[in-house]
Amino acid sequence: MGLTLLLFTASGQGQIKTPENAIPKFEQFKNKEKFIKDDKLFYTGIGDPKLKPNLTEKINLAADDFKRLSEKGNATDKEYQNAIKIGLDRFADLYLKLDTGDRERVCYYFEELMDIVGLESSGGHLNIFMYGFDPTKK
Repeated sequence: MGLTLLLFTASGQGQIKTPENAIPKFEQFKNKEKFIKDDKLFYTGIGDPKLKPNLTEKINLAADDFKRLSEKGNATDKEYQNAIKIGLDRFADLYLKLDTGDRERVCYYFEELMDIVGLESSGGHLNIFMYGFDPTKK
């Protein structure tokens, strides 16, 4: 606990300086087709194609949330992690309709957003979404 607190303090209270190319990367992310087959990820594509427009809208809203935070120039890890939680909560109405591959794909999209801003941890939110708990917490 003490070491974690020390590292958190030493890293400028978890502030993330927005990379210069973040805004265009968010636009590229939003514009690409989502939930399609991806052999690199062993993803066969959306299980139920009728869900694709709704899922795409939800993940693009998360990209908008990240973009808004990045425009501040110095949002904190906590602010981005809260945006992840809010974004994942948007999937609650469809969660039971998603198969494991689709849930993994949702998480991977959030990881892409995290990479754009250099966020290293979702704060456990991706694990909770995927598995119902955070295995790093005991």
